[in-house]
Amino acid sequence: MKKFFNDKVVIVTGASSGIGKALAFEFARNGSIVVLAARSEDKIAEIEKQIRDNGMKAMAVKTDVTSREDCRILIEKSVKEFGGIDILVNNAGISMKALFHETDIKVLQRVMDVNFWGSVHCAQFALPYLIERKGTLVGISSIGGFHGLPGRAGYSASKSALHGLYESIRVENIKKGLNVLIFAPGFTASEIRKNALLADGSIQGGSPRNEEKLVQPEYVAQKILKSILRKNKYKIMTIEGYLTVLLKVFLPNLVDRGYYNEFAKEPDNILK
Repeated sequence: MKKFFNDKVVIVTGASSGIGKALAFEFARNGSIVVLAARSEDKIAEIEKQIRDNGMKAMAVKTDVTSREDCRILIEKSVKEFGGIDILVNNAGISMKALFHETDIKVLQRVMDVNFWGSVHCAQFALPYLIERKGTLVGISSIGGFHGLPGRAGYSASKSALHGLYESIRVENIKKGLNVLIFAPGFTASEIRKNALLADGSIQGGSPRNEEKLVQPEYVAQKILKSILRKNKYKIMTIEGYLTVLLKVFLPNLVDRGYYNEFAKEPDNILK
């Protein structure tokens, strides 16, 4: 691991918490030069300091991925400072919880702006540098990218769109040595559910799941690095995720009913 990742220039968006933060530390521990991108300047500055204090290399760049200009500056600063880019992890994302017909259109637009268009902006600016070094483009997805989740129409749509984007990029560059990884981690302890948008655009504030019982982001980060090392195209971390992909073609009604029943168990169930 360390031999492969040593001195690799890695950009991680959404690096202020959760999987992004865990990735920053995991890449740094394996010798990578880490560029931390997020809207929370104070948080990524503190993570940068912690990495540097341990003798590792990092740079924090305040970035709102919904801003194309911010994404351009992020990529240009990284290249200017470190000479190129080996890995881009598009991790920044937000979720939602609302029935589709009750959701303000601005909520759907916001989720798409962050989850899909944020990846578009960063990937498009970084792609020439990734190709130059035969690097890796990573999209942090969800099982929602393989099958629509009830009460998460906008989130599922954004992840499905992400899959189409990344698959197209992979095929277009099949002869150029670029690896494209779509990684679906399953439910992971993070802030994403607490910050999920409700139908009117307000913040959910709490999580409908027991976060302490969910997979920890540090474990997910380790799996992501291993998937990059192995040049995986897809990685689905959960049995439920694999079953979804395998069964939805042959038993779609069973899969639909299974997700309905699973999400109907949530506190404050919105399914009717």
